[in-house]
Amino acid sequence: MKTIQTAAAPAAIGPYSQAVVVGNLLFTAGQIPLDPQTMEMVKGAIEDQTRQVLKNLDAVLLEAGASWDGVIKTTVFLTDLADFAAFNSIYEQHLKGAKPARSTLQVAALPRGAAVEIELIAALDA
Repeated sequence: MKTIQTAAAPAAIGPYSQAVVVGNLLFTAGQIPLDPQTMEMVKGAIEDQTRQVLKNLDAVLLEAGASWDGVIKTTVFLTDLADFAAFNSIYEQHLKGAKPARSTLQVAALPRGAAVEIELIAALDA
């Protein structure tokens, strides 16, 4: 097992890694809309928060040598499923045609008051 760490994504705010590689699979921790430079939450609409989460995941994927084309599965946590359509629009634009399997769940709360969190599994040889 190998851990992945990049300053281009928020540092872990607990006892976990940004991501780990096992074999040819990358497993990321959930990313919330933290700015990696300031470690402050991105405020604003679900669209703004979603963009930051995806940017954070981009950085982890890059550090691991992966891309969205190799993403097998994402799990999305939203605090309000009423945000689903707005979230989905940004998600679809960002993935540029990649269509990993996905689960989306409404949760009661997320760390630091985030409205969205995403984790993913990717193949490194894709």
